[in-house]
Amino acid sequence: MTERKNIAIMGAGLVGSLLSLYLAKRGHKVDLYERRPDLRKTVVDGGRSINLALSDRGWRALRGIGVEEEVRKVAVPMQGRMMHDEQGQLTFQPYGKEGQAIYSVSRSGLNATLMNFAEPNPNVTYHFSKQALDVDLRTNEVLLRDITSGQTETVQPDLLFGADGAYSVVRGAMQKTERFNYQQSYLEYGYKELTIPATADGGWAIEKNALHIWPRGNYMMIALPNIDGSFTCTLFFPYEGERSFASIQNEADLLAFFNNVFPDAVPLMPELAQEYFAHPIGSLVTIKCFPWSYEGRALLIGDACHAVVPFYGQGMNAGFEDITILDQMLETFEGEDWEELFHRFERTRKPNADAIADLAVMNFIEMRDKVADPRFLLRKKIEARISEQYPGKWLTLYSMVTFTDLPYSYALETGKVQDKIMKQVMRHIKNVDDFQKPEVQALLEKQLLKKDKLRR
Repeated sequence: MTERKNIAIMGAGLVGSLLSLYLAKRGHKVDLYERRPDLRKTVVDGGRSINLALSDRGWRALRGIGVEEEVRKVAVPMQGRMMHDEQGQLTFQPYGKEGQAIYSVSRSGLNATLMNFAEPNPNVTYHFSKQALDVDLRTNEVLLRDITSGQTETVQPDLLFGADGAYSVVRGAMQKTERFNYQQSYLEYGYKELTIPATADGGWAIEKNALHIWPRGNYMMIALPNIDGSFTCTLFFPYEGERSFASIQNEADLLAFFNNVFPDAVPLMPELAQEYFAHPIGSLVTIKCFPWSYEGRALLIGDACHAVVPFYGQGMNAGFEDITILDQMLETFEGEDWEELFHRFERTRKPNADAIADLAVMNFIEMRDKVADPRFLLRKKIEARISEQYPGKWLTLYSMVTFTDLPYSYALETGKVQDKIMKQVMRHIKNVDDFQKPEVQALLEKQLLKKDKLRR
């Protein structure tokens, strides 16, 4: 780097805090401006959380700045999905090979860990309760209002990063510029946070090392473990309809519904009614836009440019991977052409951001509709057999997304090819033993050969 920059990051959430560490490591002076108060001192966004699922891409970014071990202290490994049917019967589906896991971590716990790690750095300064009112991209001036005092101030950094989430103020300014493409879409589902508390002795009431799913076709509930023995549950439910948020008007409606469709969960949730009616309904939005930068002075990153629904557990991981990719580009960056650097970054990341957005919606349908289907579970077992038999030729789509750093766009396209192969193979299979039939093996060999030719 040839010149130390004064950098402002709008948003001191997960991506903003981690980005500050990477930029400070390269000698830049970083100021983070956050609309909310310091979450380490004040509870923020109470009752509106979906636990995060840290996977390989996220861990790689944390490792790159030396904070991995601190985060592992607040993370719980989940080796697979535990499905709960309407009779309370359990079915476990591993995520990957033995030893592979994703990690449950609370958003606030991880954010606090990153803040505690960043704050002692002399190149990093946090400014809380600072709301961005306006951004002038031509001058890089940001008008801020102190939420506590009501006073306003203007800051003018050399570089401006918008890490301020799905409803980014920085992106809002870019949307007013020419040739800016923007698309947002909402699912017809909202979500509500609920809790399974720890047992009396501080343990976990259900299997600790699993992501629990109650799939019910048109809706579902999930539960992710916390280090204190509790589980953060999330009900994904239509806004309207016969069974929906609109249809549950009182405690009697709520208990009748839960006792009918989630009977094994009800005894585990003593505060169900209180939490349900106290907590807000969160929305589920996908955001795609381009470009992500403005004249080499401002850059969007994370949810600000590619918010995704949470059903692949990749929103945070994708944002963290943004930082890894940007840092790799900074490693070879010479001179002061930040505009070209930002252009290279957005052109590299845009196809992958779009791919994980599409994959997340696809995985919602799988989690909601298919994971309890015996035929689907058989297919997963057969695909695991193929992966074991042909380790160099076949990785499941989930493994490509979750346990590698292969581009999301590659995973999506390869997943489509493999899906066609699986549909052909499954026509000949009624049980796991059928996989070894000569005709099945011959068909598989033929299809894998075609796949190799397509890849070349």
